[in-house]
Amino acid sequence: MFVIYNFAVKLSALFLELVALFHPKIKLFVNGRKKVIPYLLQNISQDDQIIWVHTASLGEFEQGLPIIELLKKNYPANRILVSFFSPSGYEVKKNTAAADMVTYLPMDTPKNAKKFIDIVNPKLVIFVKYEIWPNYLKTLSQRGIPTVLISALFKENQIYFKSYGGFMIKALRNFSHIFVQDSRSIELLNTINIKNTDISGDTRFDRVIEILERDNNLAFMAEFKNGERTLVAGSTWPEDEEVLVPYINAGRSTLKFVLAPHNIKPEHINKLKSSINKKTILYSELENKDLSKYEVLIIDTIGILTKIYSYADISYVGGGFATGLHNTLEPAVYGIPVIIGPNFKGFKEAEDLVDKGGVLVVKSRQEFNTLANQLLGDMEYLKKTGDINSTYVSENKGASIQIMAYVRTLI
Repeated sequence: MFVIYNFAVKLSALFLELVALFHPKIKLFVNGRKKVIPYLLQNISQDDQIIWVHTASLGEFEQGLPIIELLKKNYPANRILVSFFSPSGYEVKKNTAAADMVTYLPMDTPKNAKKFIDIVNPKLVIFVKYEIWPNYLKTLSQRGIPTVLISALFKENQIYFKSYGGFMIKALRNFSHIFVQDSRSIELLNTINIKNTDISGDTRFDRVIEILERDNNLAFMAEFKNGERTLVAGSTWPEDEEVLVPYINAGRSTLKFVLAPHNIKPEHINKLKSSINKKTILYSELENKDLSKYEVLIIDTIGILTKIYSYADISYVGGGFATGLHNTLEPAVYGIPVIIGPNFKGFKEAEDLVDKGGVLVVKSRQEFNTLANQLLGDMEYLKKTGDINSTYVSENKGASIQIMAYVRTLI
């Protein structure tokens, strides 16, 4: 099976080389990996003690960040290497101060795994959530390097629990320890005789608690809000905006709106702005403007959405009408209602909060209109819904403490 897998990985690499000629994001994916080995050779010496944390993309980086920060604080003699699979994570966080080095992870071939691990020679490796790369894990295990999977979430439909999943089960067995989010994951792993597990919960709760405790003041948001109730829609896709924009255009004059699209390319931002018939301003246009006079603010930058949520009375999280839901915990931690589209299955925290009534699902433009008006017209309902969210986040913090207790036995 390893032979088939390795052939498939090499074939994928060749295919991506071809696609990269026509697709900018894939070009970043391919060209970025060509620079990995030279980057590592230039930045790593034989005396370095390295802790390597691997994440798929930006969401998993945020999930791993509480652990990364604790590693950096508690083990200052070690250098932190963070690797990404996706350009959408690497390009945003390649200069993060949280790590000493940031790089792409080369494709999972035996040759790449050996070369990467030869240079890095990590004393500890942490993979976040779904990152299961058989060749890297096999090489790490053969060398006796402790390797931990954190915030993992397992479902019945995954390959590990199929009759043909033996190859990937072997990959899982190379982890020194697996920290999972829920008891169902433990039950599933037990069915394939994997016992080196613990329920720690999800480190993203610790991450959003940190967000809540920091200084979230934004002068431009205070000026824009100007004491009015505000709806913040984060990480929206065009499908979400088709639901939101008609409500904005027909909405009450005293309600302010902030839109933070997932795609901030100028062509999309300009199209979105032109679809709104209220007084609208872009984040990039703020200088020397009286923001209190505007009704809609479009955020055409990245990195400030979590702070913007602190000014919201109601939030909308995008992706539920499109390819997949974005992070509902970021607004939930502020104790405000969260509205999402119908595609949220597989996102545990969203499923939990939908059941509890803190995250509210709409399936159409009409349902959104009705729900938004209901929340705005009933302050008791609005507060009760928001309180459900803040309580849920608070009750689920602490995963990082449990994981770090185990890490201390390895370093």
